[in-house]
Amino acid sequence: MASLTQLEYLIAVDKEKHFGRAAKLCGVSQPSLSTQIQKLEEELGIIVFDRTRKPILVTELGAKVVSQARTILKEHRRLLDIPHQTADELSGSFELAVIPTLSPYLLPHFLSDFALKYPKVKVRVNEYKTDDIIRKLENDELDAAILVTPLGNDQIIERHLFFEPFYGYLGAGHPLAKKKTLGEGDLLGDDLWLLEEGHCFRDQVLKVCSLERKNSILGNIEFSSGSLETLKNLVRSSQGYTLLPELAVLNLSDQERSNYVKRFQKPIPTREVSIAHSRVFLKEGIIDALEQTILKNLPKKIKSLKKKDIEVVGL
Repeated sequence: MASLTQLEYLIAVDKEKHFGRAAKLCGVSQPSLSTQIQKLEEELGIIVFDRTRKPILVTELGAKVVSQARTILKEHRRLLDIPHQTADELSGSFELAVIPTLSPYLLPHFLSDFALKYPKVKVRVNEYKTDDIIRKLENDELDAAILVTPLGNDQIIERHLFFEPFYGYLGAGHPLAKKKTLGEGDLLGDDLWLLEEGHCFRDQVLKVCSLERKNSILGNIEFSSGSLETLKNLVRSSQGYTLLPELAVLNLSDQERSNYVKRFQKPIPTREVSIAHSRVFLKEGIIDALEQTILKNLPKKIKSLKKKDIEVVGL
């Protein structure tokens, strides 16, 4: 009968596509890992990994074995997790991912409160792009994530948290600076600063502006960034404009909002933010507590947003 250790080795090889790296990940020697996987293959009477391929890939039957191994290990973790999920005292480790355009603006609102209320929950937070988060949720590498939805993925459950409107961010010398509010038809692409590819906020901005790609603002310079803060600095120091989500705007000083920020006309382009987790998930008590803590600590302006005044921009 397959052991839990053998199943962990299977998943490690599937993840790393390499026996040596998988052994290092599991903290064992490569011969030991290879022997255990070979024993499991002999017991099952199938070949799980095609060792002639570089990188190593699962066979057709092997993919089914690896998928079942993930399910077995998750259910085993669920069993061990039951004593730690009492309503009055949550405990245990928790892997949380947040997309980069939310992390610096949302985490300060709730993380300290959560840490004080649930001192026995050890949360590890990492920033990942949406595609990486989806892959990690599917592969059971995360307990939950905070990101923009809807994802359109039937393997993932989305718990809606809030809607977050977009704003224009432009300098005093910009042609649109004289307008009281912005309409989507005002947004041109020849001076728009964008995040690098892979950020969902970039794709949403392109949809709002009805653009397919970014043009060069400074003529001889092509630039893309992974940081909204960098885009803001570029607008202030040179020319052009960008779009910001509301939590990033609320983080600005009154003077900066007055000098650089423009509202949109209704319906306001907006993104939906949710907690996401896989359908076969663990640590429900911690996810519930996280959701409640975030909702409790949201700025009043975000919580009072009326759906009739917005237009949610899809991914």
